[in-house]
Amino acid sequence: MSSSRSESKHGSANSRLRLSVHDRPQMLDQLESEVFDLLIIGGGITGAGAARDAASRGLRVALIEAKDFAIGTSSRSSKLVHGGIRYLENYEFHLVFEALSERQLLFELAPHLVHPLRFVLPVYEGYRFGMGLMGLGMWAYDALSMFEAPELHERLTPSETCERLPALKSNGLKGSFVYSDAYMDDDRLVLETLRSAVAQGALAVNRMKAVEAIFDTQGRVEGVVAQDVKSARRYSIRARHVVSTVGVWTDQVASDLLKTWKPILRPSKGVHLTFPRSRFELKDAVVMSEDKRIVFGIPRHEMFIVGTTDTDFKGDPYDVSVTPEDVRYLLGVTEEYFPGARISVQDIMASYAGVRPLVDDGSATESKTSREHVILSDPRGITFVAGGKYTTYRHMAEQTVDAALGQMQLEDQVKFGRSRTTEALNPLATIDKLATARARIDAWAEQFQISRHAAETLADRHALEAEALWSLDPGPAFSAEERLWTMEALHAIRETMCDSLVDFYFRRVPLALSRTDHGLPFVGRISRAFQEELNWSEAERAAQTRQLQEQIQREFAWRGAFD
Repeated sequence: MSSSRSESKHGSANSRLRLSVHDRPQMLDQLESEVFDLLIIGGGITGAGAARDAASRGLRVALIEAKDFAIGTSSRSSKLVHGGIRYLENYEFHLVFEALSERQLLFELAPHLVHPLRFVLPVYEGYRFGMGLMGLGMWAYDALSMFEAPELHERLTPSETCERLPALKSNGLKGSFVYSDAYMDDDRLVLETLRSAVAQGALAVNRMKAVEAIFDTQGRVEGVVAQDVKSARRYSIRARHVVSTVGVWTDQVASDLLKTWKPILRPSKGVHLTFPRSRFELKDAVVMSEDKRIVFGIPRHEMFIVGTTDTDFKGDPYDVSVTPEDVRYLLGVTEEYFPGARISVQDIMASYAGVRPLVDDGSATESKTSREHVILSDPRGITFVAGGKYTTYRHMAEQTVDAALGQMQLEDQVKFGRSRTTEALNPLATIDKLATARARIDAWAEQFQISRHAAETLADRHALEAEALWSLDPGPAFSAEERLWTMEALHAIRETMCDSLVDFYFRRVPLALSRTDHGLPFVGRISRAFQEELNWSEAERAAQTRQLQEQIQREFAWRGAFD
Protein backbone atom coordinates (compact mmCIF):
# COMPACT_ATOMS: atom_id res chain seq x y z
CA MET A 1 0.00 0.00 0.00
CA SER A 2 1.08 3.59 -0.47
CA SER A 3 0.04 6.75 1.30
CA SER A 4 -2.67 8.68 -0.48
CA ARG A 5 -0.93 11.99 0.05
CA SER A 6 2.64 13.05 -0.26
CA GLU A 7 4.49 14.61 2.62
CA SER A 8 4.39 18.00 0.95
CA LYS A 9 0.63 17.97 0.46
CA HIS A 10 -1.02 16.48 3.52
CA GLY A 11 -0.16 19.24 5.98
CA SER A 12 -1.66 22.04 3.91
CA ALA A 13 -4.73 19.99 3.02
CA ASN A 14 -5.47 19.47 6.68
CA SER A 15 -4.48 22.95 7.86
CA ARG A 16 -8.07 24.15 8.21
CA LEU A 17 -9.13 21.26 10.42
CA ARG A 18 -9.15 21.62 14.19
CA LEU A 19 -9.78 19.19 17.02
CA SER A 20 -13.37 20.36 16.91
CA VAL A 21 -16.82 18.81 17.13
CA HIS A 22 -17.64 20.81 14.00
CA ASP A 23 -14.74 19.31 12.04
CA ARG A 24 -15.42 15.73 13.16
CA PRO A 25 -17.71 14.87 10.17
CA GLN A 26 -15.00 15.90 7.70
CA MET A 27 -12.45 13.84 9.60
CA LEU A 28 -14.77 10.82 9.41
CA ASP A 29 -15.00 11.19 5.65
CA GLN A 30 -11.22 11.30 5.36
CA LEU A 31 -10.78 8.27 7.63
CA GLU A 32 -12.46 6.05 5.05
CA SER A 33 -11.26 7.75 1.86
CA GLU A 34 -7.52 7.68 2.54
CA VAL A 35 -4.76 5.20 3.29
CA PHE A 36 -2.69 6.37 6.25
CA ASP A 37 0.94 5.80 7.06
CA LEU A 38 0.02 5.24 10.69
CA LEU A 39 -3.27 4.46 12.44
CA ILE A 40 -3.17 4.94 16.21
CA ILE A 41 -5.77 3.30 18.44
CA GLY A 42 -6.15 5.07 21.78
CA GLY A 43 -6.52 8.75 22.66
CA GLY A 44 -4.66 8.98 25.96
CA ILE A 45 -1.33 10.71 26.48
CA THR A 46 0.71 8.01 24.74
CA GLY A 47 -1.50 8.00 21.66
CA ALA A 48 -1.58 11.79 21.56
CA GLY A 49 2.20 11.90 21.87
CA ALA A 50 2.65 9.32 19.12
CA ALA A 51 0.28 11.21 16.81
CA ARG A 52 2.17 14.46 17.33
CA ASP A 53 5.53 12.78 16.90
CA ALA A 54 4.54 10.98 13.70
CA ALA A 55 2.89 14.09 12.24
CA SER A 56 6.01 16.12 13.02
CA ARG A 57 8.00 13.71 10.83
CA GLY A 58 5.60 14.07 7.90
CA LEU A 59 3.64 10.82 8.27
CA ARG A 60 -0.04 10.80 7.40
CA VAL A 61 -1.59 9.94 10.75
CA ALA A 62 -5.06 9.03 12.02
CA LEU A 63 -5.97 8.47 15.66
CA ILE A 64 -9.21 6.97 16.93
CA GLU A 65 -10.49 6.85 20.53
CA ALA A 66 -13.37 4.61 21.62
CA LYS A 67 -14.81 7.08 24.13
CA ASP A 68 -13.44 10.51 25.07
CA PHE A 69 -9.84 11.63 24.83
CA ALA A 70 -7.95 11.04 28.11
CA ILE A 71 -10.86 9.10 29.59
CA GLY A 72 -8.64 6.48 31.24
CA THR A 73 -5.43 6.77 33.22
CA SER A 74 -4.48 9.99 31.43
CA SER A 75 -7.05 12.04 33.37
CA ARG A 76 -6.82 10.07 36.63
CA SER A 77 -3.16 10.36 37.51
CA SER A 78 -1.53 12.03 40.51
CA LYS A 79 -1.16 15.01 38.17
CA LEU A 80 2.58 15.13 38.77
CA VAL A 81 5.51 15.59 36.42
CA HIS A 82 8.34 14.03 38.37
CA GLY A 83 11.44 11.92 38.17
CA GLY A 84 10.08 9.48 40.72
CA ILE A 85 12.38 9.77 43.69
CA ARG A 86 11.09 6.48 45.10
CA TYR A 87 12.39 4.64 42.02
CA LEU A 88 15.92 5.24 43.32
CA GLU A 89 15.12 2.62 45.97
CA ASN A 90 14.70 0.06 43.16
CA TYR A 91 17.91 1.26 41.45
CA GLU A 92 15.96 2.40 38.40
CA PHE A 93 18.46 5.19 37.73
CA HIS A 94 17.89 5.20 33.98
CA LEU A 95 14.14 5.70 34.46
CA VAL A 96 14.72 8.58 36.89
CA PHE A 97 17.27 10.26 34.61
CA GLU A 98 14.96 9.98 31.63
CA ALA A 99 12.00 11.36 33.59
CA LEU A 100 13.97 14.30 34.98
CA SER A 101 15.23 15.17 31.49
CA GLU A 102 11.66 15.11 30.16
CA ARG A 103 10.43 17.12 33.14
CA GLN A 104 12.80 19.93 32.24
CA LEU A 105 11.61 19.86 28.63
CA LEU A 106 7.94 19.92 29.64
CA PHE A 107 8.49 23.18 31.50
CA GLU A 108 9.22 24.66 28.06
CA LEU A 109 6.73 22.65 25.99
CA ALA A 110 3.70 23.47 28.14
CA PRO A 111 4.42 26.19 30.73
CA HIS A 112 0.67 26.80 31.20
CA LEU A 113 0.12 23.14 32.09
CA VAL A 114 3.31 22.09 33.93
CA HIS A 115 4.33 24.08 37.01
CA PRO A 116 7.35 23.75 39.34
CA LEU A 117 6.51 22.67 42.88
CA ARG A 118 8.57 22.07 46.00
CA PHE A 119 8.08 18.77 47.85
CA VAL A 120 8.76 18.23 51.56
CA LEU A 121 9.73 14.71 52.65
CA PRO A 122 9.61 14.37 56.47
CA VAL A 123 11.77 11.68 58.07
CA TYR A 124 10.63 10.10 61.36
CA GLU A 125 12.15 7.69 63.84
CA GLY A 126 11.79 4.17 62.50
CA TYR A 127 11.62 5.34 58.88
CA ARG A 128 13.27 2.74 56.67
CA PHE A 129 15.84 5.31 55.54
CA GLY A 130 17.63 7.64 57.93
CA MET A 131 18.53 11.27 57.29
CA GLY A 132 22.01 10.30 56.07
CA LEU A 133 20.84 7.83 53.43
CA MET A 134 17.99 10.12 52.38
CA GLY A 135 20.52 12.90 51.95
CA LEU A 136 22.52 10.75 49.55
CA GLY A 137 19.32 10.03 47.63
CA MET A 138 18.61 13.75 47.35
CA TRP A 139 22.08 14.44 45.96
CA ALA A 140 21.55 11.60 43.48
CA TYR A 141 18.21 13.12 42.45
CA ASP A 142 19.80 16.51 41.83
CA ALA A 143 22.69 14.89 39.95
CA LEU A 144 20.36 12.87 37.72
CA SER A 145 18.63 16.14 36.80
CA MET A 146 22.07 17.45 35.77
CA PHE A 147 21.58 20.01 38.57
CA GLU A 148 18.99 21.78 36.38
CA ALA A 149 16.03 21.44 38.78
CA PRO A 150 14.15 24.70 39.46
CA GLU A 151 15.83 24.57 42.89
CA LEU A 152 18.27 22.10 44.42
CA HIS A 153 17.31 20.18 47.54
CA GLU A 154 17.38 21.55 51.10
CA ARG A 155 17.84 19.75 54.40
CA LEU A 156 15.67 21.02 57.28
CA THR A 157 15.91 20.44 61.01
CA PRO A 158 12.80 19.32 62.93
CA SER A 159 12.06 22.88 64.04
CA GLU A 160 12.54 24.26 60.52
CA THR A 161 10.25 21.55 59.18
CA CYS A 162 7.48 22.38 61.64
CA GLU A 163 7.85 26.07 60.88
CA ARG A 164 7.34 25.30 57.21
CA LEU A 165 4.48 22.82 57.86
CA PRO A 166 2.78 23.93 61.09
CA ALA A 167 0.12 21.18 61.08
CA LEU A 168 2.65 18.37 60.54
CA LYS A 169 3.12 15.73 63.24
CA SER A 170 6.23 16.67 65.27
CA ASN A 171 6.48 13.57 67.46
CA GLY A 172 9.48 11.50 66.36
CA LEU A 173 10.43 13.91 63.58
CA LYS A 174 14.14 13.71 62.70
CA GLY A 175 14.05 16.40 60.03
CA SER A 176 13.05 16.66 56.38
CA PHE A 177 14.27 17.24 52.87
CA VAL A 178 12.82 19.65 50.33
CA TYR A 179 13.26 19.01 46.61
CA SER A 180 11.80 20.11 43.28
CA ASP A 181 9.36 18.43 40.94
CA ALA A 182 6.18 19.68 39.22
CA TYR A 183 2.41 19.36 38.98
CA MET A 184 0.34 19.43 35.80
CA ASP A 185 -3.11 19.44 34.24
CA ASP A 186 -3.00 15.87 32.92
CA ASP A 187 -6.17 15.81 30.81
CA ARG A 188 -5.40 19.15 29.19
CA LEU A 189 -1.86 18.01 28.38
CA VAL A 190 -3.43 15.23 26.30
CA LEU A 191 -5.70 17.69 24.52
CA GLU A 192 -2.97 20.23 23.80
CA THR A 193 -0.77 17.46 22.44
CA LEU A 194 -3.60 16.29 20.18
CA ARG A 195 -4.29 19.82 19.01
CA SER A 196 -0.65 20.16 18.06
CA ALA A 197 -0.83 16.86 16.16
CA VAL A 198 -3.94 17.98 14.25
CA ALA A 199 -2.32 21.33 13.45
CA GLN A 200 0.49 19.35 11.81
CA GLY A 201 -1.86 17.30 9.65
CA ALA A 202 -3.04 14.41 11.84
CA LEU A 203 -6.67 13.37 12.16
CA ALA A 204 -8.06 12.59 15.62
CA VAL A 205 -11.59 11.34 16.21
CA ASN A 206 -13.22 10.40 19.49
CA ARG A 207 -16.13 7.96 20.02
CA MET A 208 -14.68 5.68 17.33
CA LYS A 209 -14.17 2.12 18.55
CA ALA A 210 -11.86 -0.37 16.80
CA VAL A 211 -13.85 -3.60 16.52
CA GLU A 212 -11.81 -5.86 14.25
CA ALA A 213 -8.61 -5.96 12.23
CA ILE A 214 -8.45 -5.98 8.44
CA PHE A 215 -5.96 -8.53 7.12
CA ASP A 216 -4.36 -8.73 3.69
CA THR A 217 -3.84 -11.99 1.79
CA GLN A 218 -0.53 -12.59 3.63
CA GLY A 219 -2.20 -12.34 7.02
CA ARG A 220 -0.80 -8.91 7.86
CA VAL A 221 -2.93 -6.16 9.36
CA GLU A 222 -3.70 -3.41 6.86
CA GLY A 223 -6.17 -1.47 8.94
CA VAL A 224 -9.16 -1.83 11.24
CA VAL A 225 -12.91 -1.69 11.11
CA ALA A 226 -14.07 0.97 13.55
CA GLN A 227 -17.58 1.84 14.69
CA ASP A 228 -18.72 5.40 15.20
CA VAL A 229 -20.37 5.20 18.62
CA LYS A 230 -22.57 8.20 17.82
CA SER A 231 -24.09 6.87 14.57
CA ALA A 232 -23.33 3.12 14.85
CA ARG A 233 -21.89 3.29 11.33
CA ARG A 234 -18.81 1.18 10.64
CA TYR A 235 -15.76 2.54 8.83
CA SER A 236 -12.91 0.61 7.21
CA ILE A 237 -9.73 2.53 8.00
CA ARG A 238 -6.67 1.51 6.00
CA ALA A 239 -3.11 2.10 7.14
CA ARG A 240 0.37 0.87 6.38
CA HIS A 241 0.94 0.24 10.09
CA VAL A 242 -1.21 0.20 13.22
CA VAL A 243 -0.14 1.28 16.70
CA SER A 244 -2.05 0.38 19.88
CA THR A 245 -1.73 2.93 22.69
CA VAL A 246 -4.77 1.90 24.71
CA GLY A 247 -3.01 1.55 28.07
CA VAL A 248 -4.95 -0.61 30.50
CA TRP A 249 -7.04 -2.01 27.63
CA THR A 250 -3.96 -3.38 25.81
CA ASP A 251 -4.65 -7.05 26.51
CA GLN A 252 -8.34 -6.68 25.63
CA VAL A 253 -7.77 -4.82 22.35
CA ALA A 254 -4.91 -7.12 21.32
CA SER A 255 -7.10 -10.17 21.91
CA ASP A 256 -10.01 -8.63 19.99
CA LEU A 257 -7.88 -7.70 16.98
CA LEU A 258 -5.40 -10.57 16.78
CA LYS A 259 -7.38 -13.34 18.56
CA THR A 260 -4.15 -14.91 19.86
CA TRP A 261 -2.44 -12.84 22.56
CA LYS A 262 -0.63 -13.57 25.81
CA PRO A 263 -1.58 -10.99 28.49
CA ILE A 264 1.27 -8.69 29.52
CA LEU A 265 -0.32 -6.29 32.02
CA ARG A 266 -0.54 -6.12 35.79
CA PRO A 267 -3.14 -3.35 36.26
CA SER A 268 -2.86 -1.34 39.46
CA LYS A 269 -5.59 0.82 40.96
CA GLY A 270 -4.84 4.30 42.25
CA VAL A 271 -7.21 6.52 44.23
CA HIS A 272 -7.03 10.23 45.06
CA LEU A 273 -9.10 12.52 47.28
CA THR A 274 -9.47 16.27 46.81
CA PHE A 275 -9.84 18.86 49.57
CA PRO A 276 -10.24 22.64 49.67
CA ARG A 277 -6.86 24.38 49.61
CA SER A 278 -7.89 26.25 52.75
CA ARG A 279 -8.00 23.07 54.86
CA PHE A 280 -4.23 22.65 54.59
CA GLU A 281 -2.90 26.09 53.63
CA LEU A 282 0.33 24.59 52.28
CA LYS A 283 2.36 26.00 49.43
CA ASP A 284 4.55 22.88 49.22
CA ALA A 285 3.63 19.30 48.43
CA VAL A 286 4.23 16.68 51.13
CA VAL A 287 5.56 13.16 50.70
CA MET A 288 3.97 10.73 53.16
CA SER A 289 5.29 7.19 53.51
CA GLU A 290 2.94 4.43 54.65
CA ASP A 291 3.53 0.67 54.50
CA LYS A 292 6.33 1.18 51.94
CA ARG A 293 3.92 3.15 49.78
CA ILE A 294 4.16 6.81 48.93
CA VAL A 295 1.16 9.09 49.38
CA PHE A 296 1.43 12.69 48.17
CA GLY A 297 -0.34 15.75 49.43
CA ILE A 298 -0.35 18.13 46.45
CA PRO A 299 -1.49 21.76 46.50
CA ARG A 300 -2.55 23.00 43.09
CA HIS A 301 -4.58 25.84 41.59
CA GLU A 302 -7.96 25.10 43.08
CA MET A 303 -7.61 22.09 45.38
CA PHE A 304 -5.38 19.93 47.55
CA ILE A 305 -4.98 16.37 46.25
CA VAL A 306 -4.11 13.40 48.49
CA GLY A 307 -3.10 10.12 46.83
CA THR A 308 -2.38 7.59 45.66
CA THR A 309 -3.17 4.01 46.59
CA ASP A 310 -1.46 1.14 44.77
CA THR A 311 -3.36 -2.16 44.66
CA ASP A 312 -3.80 -4.89 42.06
CA PHE A 313 -6.93 -4.45 39.98
CA LYS A 314 -8.99 -6.95 38.06
CA GLY A 315 -12.02 -6.15 35.97
CA ASP A 316 -13.05 -3.54 33.42
CA PRO A 317 -11.06 -0.32 33.95
CA TYR A 318 -14.15 1.68 32.99
CA ASP A 319 -15.78 0.35 36.17
CA VAL A 320 -12.99 1.30 38.57
CA SER A 321 -14.33 3.22 41.55
CA VAL A 322 -13.39 4.67 44.90
CA THR A 323 -14.47 2.47 47.81
CA PRO A 324 -15.07 3.42 51.46
CA GLU A 325 -11.92 1.41 52.29
CA ASP A 326 -9.88 3.56 49.90
CA VAL A 327 -11.21 6.70 51.57
CA ARG A 328 -10.46 5.41 55.08
CA TYR A 329 -6.92 4.46 54.07
CA LEU A 330 -6.05 7.87 52.61
CA LEU A 331 -7.78 9.71 55.44
CA GLY A 332 -5.79 7.62 57.91
CA VAL A 333 -2.48 8.54 56.27
CA THR A 334 -3.48 12.20 56.16
CA GLU A 335 -4.58 12.24 59.80
CA GLU A 336 -1.34 10.49 60.84
CA TYR A 337 0.81 13.17 59.21
CA PHE A 338 -1.41 16.19 59.89
CA PRO A 339 -3.14 15.65 63.24
CA GLY A 340 -3.30 19.41 63.74
CA ALA A 341 -5.45 19.86 60.65
CA ARG A 342 -8.26 17.71 62.10
CA ILE A 343 -9.25 16.43 58.67
CA SER A 344 -12.48 14.42 58.40
CA VAL A 345 -14.53 12.81 55.66
CA GLN A 346 -16.74 15.90 55.58
CA ASP A 347 -13.78 17.90 54.26
CA ILE A 348 -13.46 15.79 51.13
CA MET A 349 -14.71 17.64 48.05
CA ALA A 350 -14.36 14.81 45.55
CA SER A 351 -12.38 11.75 44.57
CA TYR A 352 -11.21 9.87 41.52
CA ALA A 353 -9.87 6.41 40.73
CA GLY A 354 -7.77 5.19 37.84
CA VAL A 355 -5.94 2.09 36.68
CA ARG A 356 -2.24 2.11 35.80
CA PRO A 357 -1.24 -0.06 32.82
CA LEU A 358 1.80 -1.62 34.50
CA VAL A 359 3.61 -4.36 32.62
CA ASP A 360 3.87 -7.55 34.67
CA ASP A 361 7.55 -8.10 35.48
CA GLY A 362 7.02 -10.77 38.13
CA SER A 363 7.48 -8.42 41.10
CA ALA A 364 6.10 -9.60 44.44
CA THR A 365 3.88 -6.54 44.90
CA GLU A 366 2.28 -3.99 42.63
CA SER A 367 4.24 -1.15 44.25
CA LYS A 368 7.50 -2.89 43.28
CA THR A 369 6.41 -3.39 39.65
CA SER A 370 8.52 -1.26 37.32
CA ARG A 371 7.05 1.82 35.63
CA GLU A 372 9.20 1.18 32.55
CA HIS A 373 7.28 1.04 29.29
CA VAL A 374 7.37 -1.84 26.85
CA ILE A 375 7.06 -1.63 23.05
CA LEU A 376 6.13 -4.85 21.25
CA SER A 377 6.01 -5.15 17.47
CA ASP A 378 3.79 -8.02 16.39
CA PRO A 379 4.90 -9.50 13.05
CA ARG A 380 1.31 -9.26 11.81
CA GLY A 381 1.69 -5.49 11.59
CA ILE A 382 0.72 -3.92 14.91
CA THR A 383 3.00 -2.18 17.40
CA PHE A 384 1.83 -2.22 21.03
CA VAL A 385 3.06 0.12 23.74
CA ALA A 386 2.15 -0.31 27.41
CA GLY A 387 3.36 0.82 30.81
CA GLY A 388 5.54 3.86 31.30
CA LYS A 389 5.36 7.12 33.23
CA TYR A 390 3.26 10.11 32.27
CA THR A 391 6.32 12.33 32.60
CA THR A 392 8.17 10.47 29.85
CA TYR A 393 5.28 10.34 27.37
CA ARG A 394 7.06 12.43 24.71
CA HIS A 395 10.14 10.20 24.68
CA MET A 396 8.00 7.07 24.84
CA ALA A 397 6.01 8.32 21.83
CA GLU A 398 9.22 8.95 19.91
CA GLN A 399 10.40 5.40 20.57
CA THR A 400 6.99 4.04 19.55
CA VAL A 401 7.07 5.81 16.19
CA ASP A 402 10.66 4.67 15.69
CA ALA A 403 9.49 1.08 16.27
CA ALA A 404 6.59 1.51 13.83
CA LEU A 405 8.90 2.91 11.17
CA GLY A 406 11.18 -0.05 11.77
CA GLN A 407 8.36 -2.26 10.50
CA MET A 408 8.04 -0.27 7.30
CA GLN A 409 10.25 -0.17 4.24
CA LEU A 410 13.77 1.20 4.50
CA GLU A 411 13.01 4.21 2.31
CA ASP A 412 10.27 5.24 4.73
CA GLN A 413 12.72 5.26 7.62
CA VAL A 414 14.96 7.62 5.65
CA LYS A 415 12.12 9.74 4.26
CA PHE A 416 10.33 10.45 7.51
CA GLY A 417 13.47 11.02 9.54
CA ARG A 418 13.70 12.15 13.13
CA SER A 419 11.16 13.32 15.66
CA ARG A 420 10.49 17.06 15.94
CA THR A 421 8.61 17.43 19.22
CA THR A 422 10.72 19.76 21.32
CA GLU A 423 8.80 22.91 20.39
CA ALA A 424 5.97 24.33 22.50
CA LEU A 425 2.67 22.48 22.16
CA ASN A 426 0.72 25.70 21.71
CA PRO A 427 2.40 28.70 20.01
CA LEU A 428 0.17 30.99 22.09
CA ALA A 429 1.34 29.34 25.32
CA THR A 430 5.11 29.63 25.24
CA ILE A 431 6.98 30.88 28.30
CA ASP A 432 7.03 34.41 26.87
CA LYS A 433 3.36 34.36 25.85
CA LEU A 434 2.34 33.13 29.31
CA ALA A 435 4.25 36.00 30.90
CA THR A 436 2.54 38.45 28.54
CA ALA A 437 -0.88 37.06 29.41
CA ARG A 438 -0.22 37.38 33.13
CA ALA A 439 0.83 40.99 32.62
CA ARG A 440 -2.55 41.71 31.00
CA ILE A 441 -4.75 40.25 33.74
CA ASP A 442 -5.75 43.58 35.29
CA ALA A 443 -6.41 45.13 31.88
CA TRP A 444 -8.58 42.19 30.86
CA ALA A 445 -10.55 42.35 34.10
CA GLU A 446 -11.27 46.05 33.56
CA GLN A 447 -11.97 45.79 29.82
CA PHE A 448 -14.37 42.88 30.07
CA GLN A 449 -15.87 43.84 33.44
CA ILE A 450 -15.05 40.50 34.98
CA SER A 451 -13.41 39.58 38.28
CA ARG A 452 -9.64 39.57 38.48
CA HIS A 453 -9.79 35.95 39.59
CA ALA A 454 -11.67 34.96 36.41
CA ALA A 455 -9.16 36.84 34.24
CA GLU A 456 -6.27 35.25 36.12
CA THR A 457 -7.80 31.79 35.68
CA LEU A 458 -8.06 32.22 31.91
CA ALA A 459 -4.52 33.58 31.66
CA ASP A 460 -3.03 30.72 33.64
CA ARG A 461 -5.02 28.06 31.79
CA HIS A 462 -4.63 29.37 28.24
CA ALA A 463 -1.83 31.99 28.21
CA LEU A 464 -2.36 34.32 25.23
CA GLU A 465 -5.01 32.04 23.74
CA ALA A 466 -7.20 33.55 26.45
CA GLU A 467 -7.69 36.49 24.07
CA ALA A 468 -9.57 34.14 21.72
CA LEU A 469 -11.77 33.03 24.62
CA TRP A 470 -12.73 36.61 25.41
CA SER A 471 -14.54 36.71 22.06
CA LEU A 472 -16.79 33.95 23.43
CA ASP A 473 -17.82 35.97 26.49
CA PRO A 474 -21.66 35.92 26.87
CA GLY A 475 -21.54 39.35 28.50
CA PRO A 476 -22.08 41.08 31.86
CA ALA A 477 -25.68 39.88 32.18
CA PHE A 478 -24.20 36.73 33.74
CA SER A 479 -22.06 36.26 36.83
CA ALA A 480 -18.27 36.16 36.52
CA GLU A 481 -18.19 32.40 37.03
CA GLU A 482 -21.00 31.76 34.53
CA ARG A 483 -19.12 33.83 31.97
CA LEU A 484 -15.88 31.98 32.66
CA TRP A 485 -17.39 28.52 32.27
CA THR A 486 -19.39 29.53 29.20
CA MET A 487 -16.19 30.65 27.49
CA GLU A 488 -14.51 27.40 28.52
CA ALA A 489 -17.47 25.36 27.23
CA LEU A 490 -17.43 26.95 23.79
CA HIS A 491 -13.66 26.59 23.57
CA ALA A 492 -13.94 22.91 24.57
CA ILE A 493 -16.47 22.25 21.81
CA ARG A 494 -14.58 24.10 19.10
CA GLU A 495 -11.01 23.15 20.04
CA THR A 496 -11.09 19.80 21.93
CA MET A 497 -13.99 17.86 20.29
CA CYS A 498 -16.06 17.97 23.49
CA ASP A 499 -19.70 17.08 22.88
CA SER A 500 -21.06 16.18 26.32
CA LEU A 501 -21.48 17.76 29.74
CA VAL A 502 -19.87 14.77 31.47
CA ASP A 503 -16.72 15.13 29.39
CA PHE A 504 -16.65 18.87 30.00
CA TYR A 505 -17.06 18.68 33.77
CA PHE A 506 -14.63 15.79 34.25
CA ARG A 507 -11.96 16.27 31.56
CA ARG A 508 -12.01 19.84 30.26
CA VAL A 509 -12.31 21.90 33.42
CA PRO A 510 -11.84 21.07 37.13
CA LEU A 511 -15.47 21.66 38.11
CA ALA A 512 -16.29 18.09 39.23
CA LEU A 513 -13.17 17.69 41.36
CA SER A 514 -12.44 21.13 42.77
CA ARG A 515 -15.80 22.18 44.22
CA THR A 516 -18.00 20.68 46.89
CA ASP A 517 -21.03 21.39 44.69
CA HIS A 518 -19.16 19.91 41.66
CA GLY A 519 -20.15 22.95 39.58
CA LEU A 520 -23.79 21.92 39.36
CA PRO A 521 -25.04 25.49 40.11
CA PHE A 522 -23.63 26.47 36.70
CA VAL A 523 -25.08 23.56 34.73
CA GLY A 524 -28.01 25.63 33.48
CA ARG A 525 -25.82 28.25 31.80
CA ILE A 526 -23.23 25.71 30.60
CA SER A 527 -25.83 23.36 29.13
CA ARG A 528 -27.42 26.33 27.31
CA ALA A 529 -24.05 27.10 25.74
CA PHE A 530 -23.75 23.49 24.55
CA GLN A 531 -27.34 23.54 23.31
CA GLU A 532 -26.86 26.70 21.27
CA GLU A 533 -23.51 25.59 19.82
CA LEU A 534 -24.52 21.99 19.02
CA ASN A 535 -28.22 22.52 18.23
CA TRP A 536 -29.42 20.29 21.04
CA SER A 537 -33.12 19.88 21.59
CA GLU A 538 -34.57 20.57 25.03
CA ALA A 539 -34.86 16.81 25.50
CA GLU A 540 -31.16 16.35 24.70
CA ARG A 541 -30.15 19.15 27.07
CA ALA A 542 -32.21 17.56 29.85
CA ALA A 543 -30.72 14.13 29.11
CA GLN A 544 -27.17 15.54 29.18
CA THR A 545 -27.85 17.22 32.51
CA ARG A 546 -29.27 14.02 33.93
CA GLN A 547 -26.26 12.02 32.70
CA LEU A 548 -23.93 14.47 34.43
CA GLN A 549 -25.84 14.21 37.71
CA GLU A 550 -25.83 10.42 37.51
CA GLN A 551 -22.09 10.33 36.77
CA ILE A 552 -21.40 12.51 39.80
CA GLN A 553 -23.51 10.19 41.96
CA ARG A 554 -21.60 7.14 40.68
CA GLU A 555 -18.18 8.73 41.15
CA PHE A 556 -18.89 9.68 44.74
CA ALA A 557 -21.15 6.80 45.78
CA TRP A 558 -18.73 5.93 48.61
CA ARG A 559 -20.20 8.85 50.58
CA GLY A 560 -23.18 6.68 51.45
CA ALA A 561 -20.98 4.59 53.76
CA PHE A 562 -20.25 7.67 55.90
CA ASP A 563 -23.78 9.11 56.19
